[in-house]
Parts: sequence; C-alpha cells; structure tokens
Amino acid sequence: MQDLAAGIAHFQRGVFPAKAARFQHLAATHQPSTLFISCSDARVIPELITQSEPGELFVIRTAGNLVPAYAPSAEGVTASIEYAVAVLGVSDIVVCGHSACGAMTALADGHDLAALPAMAHWLRHADASRARAACAEPGTDKVSALVRHNVIAQLANLATHPCVIRALAAKTVTLRGWVYDIPTGAVDQLDPVTGRSAALAA
Repeated sequence: MQDLAAGIAHFQRGVFPAKAARFQHLAATHQPSTLFISCSDARVIPELITQSEPGELFVIRTAGNLVPAYAPSAEGVTASIEYAVAVLGVSDIVVCGHSACGAMTALADGHDLAALPAMAHWLRHADASRARAACAEPGTDKVSALVRHNVIAQLANLATHPCVIRALAAKTVTLRGWVYDIPTGAVDQLDPVTGRSAALAA
C-alpha cells in the first residue's frame, strides 16, 4: 500500500500539473475513440502499450480477455460494451490477447480448476476458442495457438451484441484483433477470417 500511496503522490506532484488542462477538459468531456478489451493480467497495460492519453481508451479487462456472447441478462461486460458503442460512439473495438496468458495456459494444459469454480465457469466463454485451436497445425505451441484463436472467437462473440450488430451494419465501428507479446513488445493484428497475423508496427 505504501508503494501505491507513493505513486499517487508522484502523480499529483510530478504528472498531473503537466496535464492539468487536459484533466480540466476531461472533467466535462468523455469521448474515447476506442473500446479496448484486454486481459486482466497485470503485465498488460493498454494505455502503456498504445501510448494513449487519458480519455482516449474505454477499457474492459477480463480474465482471458473473454467476451460473453450476448444474453439479455444483466452482466457487466455486456453493459460496458453497450455503453461504449451506443452512448460513447467508439469507432474501433480492439480485443487484445497476450503471450503467456494464465487463463489460456490453464485451458491448453488442462489444469484442474475444481478449487476455482468461478474461474472454471467463466472460462466456458472460451469453448469455441478451444475448438478452433484443436485444429492447429502439429508442432504449433498450444498456448500461443489458443491465445490467437481465442482473440478471433471473442471477436465473434462481440459481434452477437445488438449494439455492435447495428454499428457494424451502419459502418460506424471496426472490430480488430490483436496479440501482444510481453517479452518483445510486439503487437500482431489478426485477420478474423483467415487467422493470419501481421505486425501492427515495425
């Protein structure tokens, strides 16, 4: 806790003053351009990876960057997607997976999740990802393959949400799938149809 308090002190004294005008503007304005859905993993920081300023990203973080397919019941991820698309009017939605993902590792290696019933229940949203990854070429690293197939499967889940369906039909939003490699900092963009990847930046 002392580390967090020290960080707040540094922010207030050394960071905030340089961005005071921006924060004053943000106090009355909320217009992010991108909904960024990433894993809850502490090593994945969307604003750092993209070098975004405060107010530019609307971020949802879930274990395994999972996006439940649409259901009318109350659910936090669904509500956040609806708000970002229907109210804030984001123009891009990124689903970002990452290397060495704990959730994908647990699934790929068949970990016993009996002691983690909530996690086991949550990971059912990756069932389609596992089915896709089962068809990966022999010799492919199974965790890496699952991470990539999971991004594509979550984009498909995202496209079941009514607000996203309407925005796609109106061509006001674009869906993007990324994979971030922790040890190198590289980010690949995935083609949701072919599964092929290309470096997002050189």
